[in-house]
Amino acid sequence: MRPKDKPVTTSNNAITARNLTLTLGSASAPVEILRGIDLDIAAGEVTALLGPSGSGKSSLMAVLSGLERATSGTLNVAGADFAAMGEDGLAQARRGRIGIVLQAFHLLPTMTATENVATPMELNGESDCHTRARAELEAVGLGHRLDHYPTQLSGGEQQRVAIARATAPRPTLIFADEPTGNLDAATGEEIIELLFARRAETGATLLIITHDEQLAKRCERVITMADGVIASDVRA
Repeated sequence: MRPKDKPVTTSNNAITARNLTLTLGSASAPVEILRGIDLDIAAGEVTALLGPSGSGKSSLMAVLSGLERATSGTLNVAGADFAAMGEDGLAQARRGRIGIVLQAFHLLPTMTATENVATPMELNGESDCHTRARAELEAVGLGHRLDHYPTQLSGGEQQRVAIARATAPRPTLIFADEPTGNLDAATGEEIIELLFARRAETGATLLIITHDEQLAKRCERVITMADGVIASDVRA
């Protein structure tokens, strides 16, 4: 048994992955997206994931967050065995455990800011969701936009709503995939400051996909991907 294949204790890890693969396409023309990822991310750690387009970083985040099911390997996320779950099980496991902030805001256009933040908590059967949603929106500086719809908000305000939606259930893990990609530089910097501040207040583990090396330097750890594997893993 190679050293990297030894069983590990997951109690202090938010994420533990071993020989994780993702293969898409048809049986006759398979495309290997992830090719044997071994990864441990400690609870509370702030990690940047870098790599060129096509390197597999967004696919890795999708698998780690339960949005995509791995083809093979083992994966434990926030105490749940993601590798053993189907799509329905992964959807259930994400609730309350994982918050996701994407480049596209993905707000529901027919719902107000408060409703967008409250709905995921309601689906999870939590109580007092609208009160919690309003408090979270106030925390991200949108106390004056509680009843506004996405089309009435700027790009920066929409991303603030997305951050509030991700953090309101107090997840143990937050994933952010190019969260400033649709924003101007000044607004993007404000959003990053806010994301780091909310993470610090909740103590969540944070994994950020970014092309911004300056942002990566603010993280405790920088993982660089290339061709579906981890090319480097550097801690501050």
